[in-house]
Amino acid sequence: MDKPQEVLARRGLTLSRRVLRRLDHVGIFVQPQVSLEHQSLAKRYVMRGVESGGAIKELGRYVTFCGSDGESIPWLHPIDAIGVNGIHAVVVAPVLVRIEVFRAGRTWQLLVTRHESAAAENGRRPVLESSVLFRGVNGFFAQPMPSDVGAPDGSLPQFWSRAGEPREIPPKFEAAILAAAQGASCVGCSHSHYLSSPTAIAAIAKGA
Repeated sequence: MDKPQEVLARRGLTLSRRVLRRLDHVGIFVQPQVSLEHQSLAKRYVMRGVESGGAIKELGRYVTFCGSDGESIPWLHPIDAIGVNGIHAVVVAPVLVRIEVFRAGRTWQLLVTRHESAAAENGRRPVLESSVLFRGVNGFFAQPMPSDVGAPDGSLPQFWSRAGEPREIPPKFEAAILAAAQGASCVGCSHSHYLSSPTAIAAIAKGA
């Protein structure tokens, strides 16, 4: 039987049916699944994810992805969806870190997970290995949300342990988490918040 942490890492945030119905009713669509795919030409396995989500004033959910050290990575291609608060871009990479947030008012849920392929044995298809890097429950964003967009102004929600002690968000993922938080506060979201175009990534690398 799978352990709760393994299920959480693989499936993403566990939200109640009531919450899921509400998200569906207001038209916020998130695709948190990460899949293992095989590249025939490169003869390797990669992870595939979809940056997605958005917000209304009082509710938001967003999923984005980054590299192992929290760096922005290029999308495979953007998606021009019909409507807003849906899918924005597809990403494919050997290793993906998934950042998933859910916002109800100023209360936040946060899950950071790592996904990669296990070593292949005897020519068999490897399994997808997923692990939890950080789990924040009922975090709070102290600043009032602006009425128009509601995106955090550069600060992050605060999380505590069950004993009331502050929990530090892994510093290397702060930029990716902030981008996801902005996505979960972006009313009528129609763009990617952290994945970048391949040309932009190449320009940054060339400038470095």
